Amino acid sequence: MQLRYSFRLYPDSGQRAALARAFGCARVVFNDAVRAREDARRAGEAFPAAGELSKKLITEAKQTASRAWLGEVSSVVLQQALRDVEAAYKNFFASPKGQRQGAKMGAPRFKSRKDNRQSIRFTANARWSITDNGRLNLPKIGAVKVKWSRTLPTQPSSVTVIKDAAGRYFASFVIDTNPATDATRMPDTDQTIGIDLGLTHFAVLSDGTKIDSPRFLRRAEKKLKKAQRELSRKQKGSKNREKARLKVSRAHAKVTDARKEFHHQLSTKLIRDNQAIGVEDLAVKGLARTRLAKSVHDAGWSAFVTMLEYKAARYGRTLVKTGRFTPTSQTCSACGAKDGPKPLHVRSWTCTACGTLHDRDHNAAINVKTAAGLAVTACGAQVRPGLVPAQREETGSHGSPPEPRAA
Repeated sequence: MQLRYSFRLYPDSGQRAALARAFGCARVVFNDAVRAREDARRAGEAFPAAGELSKKLITEAKQTASRAWLGEVSSVVLQQALRDVEAAYKNFFASPKGQRQGAKMGAPRFKSRKDNRQSIRFTANARWSITDNGRLNLPKIGAVKVKWSRTLPTQPSSVTVIKDAAGRYFASFVIDTNPATDATRMPDTDQTIGIDLGLTHFAVLSDGTKIDSPRFLRRAEKKLKKAQRELSRKQKGSKNREKARLKVSRAHAKVTDARKEFHHQLSTKLIRDNQAIGVEDLAVKGLARTRLAKSVHDAGWSAFVTMLEYKAARYGRTLVKTGRFTPTSQTCSACGAKDGPKPLHVRSWTCTACGTLHDRDHNAAINVKTAAGLAVTACGAQVRPGLVPAQREETGSHGSPPEPRAA
């Protein structure tokens, strides 16, 4: 399995200027490639091959006066920009045919220097390296200071340098995980759990544990409103407006980072303590169109479940998703009687069949575990035989992971 390890970069003024040149050159090559393919489409001609584009847009372009500055950056950065165009068109053509999972992809668009995210990628051919004093040495950029928050488990195959909307720089390394090392980090266990995700509590487990929702966006809402109000009062195009924009972006980045850290810590704990996990397949897109939209986005259920998926695949755990139409909140976990739908303000109810008093979320978590086939009988045997491991596939930034098979 391939994973990404990101670390904060702190380039000096000269390195920031060199990175800006690299971002600009990669953006120009990307736009030239998109323009060449669009011109071929309008003319009814065949799309130019990757080798032809590389020769025309990089090799020959460097010899012209209008594109001579392309030689100021590493050629690997420009080649990777062409690869990104090829991958974007491949996903665009595969999406309507059903050959690519996830949301449908649109045609590649032209990049702008005003985009919130700028990035360049260096492969092994670029001969980048990590120096003895822990700096990242990039060709035609220099040795950039890195904040190493953890150790890379293996030798990375490529590194992507990213500048986000808040003006921060990151180095994202692609590494291949070692299954033997992962097995020693998280040995097998006999525990299973069901998870009910919600808004009052972020997660309620089938063992009765309730995990409060941090509500990072709600807590920072007052500060965000003030920063956004200051931004709206600045004159467009002024330096003060750019300072105010950075302030807004940094405030949002702080919320995003806190939410991501919470998701990582909770998902790792659940994967470490349980061999099999059942979770409900929620319709997040549908819920995000209701009056609860802000709270749903603040919770970040989809990102949390994605973390559970790839961590389960990495450490040999089982993750089973129950159907979104399974009546987990309507069924009594004690006798199995279906008691009908209930409004959201009803947080506890009594089963009319057996008289058991249920906490709504705890009962739903038990039903999620049962529906996933992870419950056990009184003698300790599983209700359904065997657990099907989650599919092991490469993680990345393109598309959604495939649906795991039901146990």
